[in-house]
Amino acid sequence: MQTAIDEVKKLLDELPEDATLEDIQYHIYVIKKIRRGLKDVEDGKILDDETINKRMSQWLGE
Repeated sequence: MQTAIDEVKKLLDELPEDATLEDIQYHIYVIKKIRRGLKDVEDGKILDDETINKRMSQWLGE
């Protein structure tokens, strides 16, 4: 398993030379959110289609 430092080094190697600090922060944020989502799926923290459709209807006022 890679350490966080190894992952950031890999990310920095893959970004263009003109990447800003904001670009780097954004990429780290996205990686973190993807990992959280994958962990939630692994832990069974998911919603079925019926629940999602019901919530979306409530949010959209349908």
